[in-house]
Amino acid sequence: MLNNVKTEDKEQAEIYIKEWKIGMELIVAICDSELLGRKISEGKLTIDIKDSFYGNTKASLKYGLERLKKATIANIVGEKIVGAAINEGLILRESVIFINGIPHAQVVR
Repeated sequence: MLNNVKTEDKEQAEIYIKEWKIGMELIVAICDSELLGRKISEGKLTIDIKDSFYGNTKASLKYGLERLKKATIANIVGEKIVGAAINEGLILRESVIFINGIPHAQVVR
């Protein structure tokens, strides 16, 4: 279940973020901080939430949302970042999948 993220929580909540600039594309990968290092699976779906992909740069949820707004391609995982992205109108709730209860979304603009 995705809960609404209160405005004050955007400064407090922490995420891990990694960015790549390839040509005109800005690719952003973001995960909730407590998920880094975990592997989540359900059926045939598996996400290995590694720092090699999601980065080792810790930032606020607010910063993550700012970067997500600029991204042309994004991969996000975790209740905080996915819920906040929905609240900000950056992704549609219908585009979110759940893997063992953990929300995950990909964005291509």
